[in-house]
Amino acid sequence: MSEARYDPVRIGIVSISDRASAGVYEDKGLPALQDWLTRALLNPIGFEPRLIPDEKDRISATLIELVDAGCSLVLTTGGTGPALRDVTPEATLAVADKEMPGFGEQMRQISLKFVPTAILSRQVAVIRGQSLIINLPGQPKSITETLEGLKDADGQSLVHGIFSAVPYCIDLIGGPYMETRDEVCKAFRPKSAIRAAR
Repeated sequence: MSEARYDPVRIGIVSISDRASAGVYEDKGLPALQDWLTRALLNPIGFEPRLIPDEKDRISATLIELVDAGCSLVLTTGGTGPALRDVTPEATLAVADKEMPGFGEQMRQISLKFVPTAILSRQVAVIRGQSLIINLPGQPKSITETLEGLKDADGQSLVHGIFSAVPYCIDLIGGPYMETRDEVCKAFRPKSAIRAAR
């Protein structure tokens, strides 16, 4: 199927880490986000990657910059725990028009299937203008689990990942029509919102 029938989408991906941004170790967040989104979406994607330190004002400014650059979706990774330098949620809420608490609630539910310390995570999701901004966990494995959800040995969904709700959310705020590969993550839309094949 030609990509031409799918709306192009611009996605901001932001890895937030003092040490990775200083070159102390290799950043794993941006490659993990880009790999998963490329596998999950049928749309042609223009990525806007950023690697920045755990500084609240810098994070907020980067989110505003990406929204202003036309990113319909902005995903961050890192800085969502209780440590003193973890300020991603505060920086995200500071630029919000609306908070979308269901995303954070579901991410913690998924992570709790694996580790009891999931209750320490503080990820949030917000809408700014016509963009959805979501804070994801810092570990590549956790990024995949929260986006994709949990499946049984036959590939049937046990717990929905958060990304299944992302395309319809972006529809509702006036963004491009995002289409997913069902084997990775099946997007859910009400029947009335499903676009006929072109």
